[in-house]
Amino acid sequence: MSTGPSHSAPNRTERTCSSHHRAGPLAGLRVVEIGGFGPGPFAAMLLADMGADVIRVDRARGARLAGPNYDFRKEVMHRGRRSVAVDLKHPEGASVVLELADRADVLIEGFRPGVCERLGIGPEDCHPRNPALVYGRMTGWGQTGPKSQEVGHDINYIAASGVLSLIGRRDQPPTPPLSLLGDFGGGGMLLTLGILSALWERHASGLGQVVDAAMVEGASLLGSAFFGFAQTGAWSERRGTNLVDSGAPFYDCYRTADGRWVAVGAMEPEFYADLLGVLELAPEDLPGEQYDQEHWPEISTIFSDRFAERDLVQWERAAAGTNACLQAVVDIDEAHASPQARARGSFGTQDGIVQPNPAPRFSRTPTSLPGAPPVPGEQTREALAAWGISRSSIDALVEAGAVAEAPTGAGPVPPPPDGS
Repeated sequence: MSTGPSHSAPNRTERTCSSHHRAGPLAGLRVVEIGGFGPGPFAAMLLADMGADVIRVDRARGARLAGPNYDFRKEVMHRGRRSVAVDLKHPEGASVVLELADRADVLIEGFRPGVCERLGIGPEDCHPRNPALVYGRMTGWGQTGPKSQEVGHDINYIAASGVLSLIGRRDQPPTPPLSLLGDFGGGGMLLTLGILSALWERHASGLGQVVDAAMVEGASLLGSAFFGFAQTGAWSERRGTNLVDSGAPFYDCYRTADGRWVAVGAMEPEFYADLLGVLELAPEDLPGEQYDQEHWPEISTIFSDRFAERDLVQWERAAAGTNACLQAVVDIDEAHASPQARARGSFGTQDGIVQPNPAPRFSRTPTSLPGAPPVPGEQTREALAAWGISRSSIDALVEAGAVAEAPTGAGPVPPPPDGS
């Protein structure tokens, strides 16, 4: 997929014969991921799922966010790549990353602005050597602006985006929606879109560029429709009073007699009529019409009382064959077992861990689970050699301590005794 004056052209033969080559629409794409947490690894996983050859640069020294009992093999987001352990503070550490970047199409990093520059692996270090490199940068606030150096997490970024203010029930505080809006939707997916867009543009220019993805901007972007609704009078600022924020009785979750939950989304009048039929309610049994917002709280109470009369399986049977838009709320360990998920093969199992299969589907270049998550440093020698770094150079780097490798069958590369 490489174009233009990059250093990747001499490696085309090597790419074809690489043992890590897999099928998928991004087969042949080479990605360097500077190891981190959250949205950057998610973006790298998406690219690996699509067939890209991803090398994750993990720390060879120093503390990690994970505790001593952390099982790297169960980190689903790290699937599909090989791990090279590099000491980025070693005099030769940066040169290892630059050698990989010379041979790559994409580099992903998620440090605060300026960190990669101080390490000697920033865009100004990489682009003179490989002008076709797409350099993806993932941060909370972006590379510029008065908050760019501030720390934060998903909840902080979506709070600043305006979107968190909309999420929650009536007269209750804003409710954090896991870390989906900032880290993964507004972060990793946005970065992936930017990377693929830059790769497409490279076909015309032959040049790479920097992709500056900020979670606060991505979260706002995900809320685009609601910015419009709020400014046209179609949305109330009071949480839990609107169509899709638990305000509408026909778009909410209800507890059943056996303590399970059912979700209903019968927004259209004909679907609402089916829902009333399932609940054995007539329109005259309710205090108002479907879109009479004044009576929504009363109708919600009636629905809640009715759903509490039967077990979940009874409601599922009652709704079967209707358009009531009624769906059981399954636990995360149940999702893979549904008839729909089984029919489509939506989930797979790797090393005993059930996980979503790569998506979306492709008619000519199908994807599959791309391989188990690596222990940091597990493929240091293998991955560097596969990307064209000589055996003698690798030996010298290991001997100097610039890179490290995890012993076969062992855990991650251990930190030095002083924990530095």
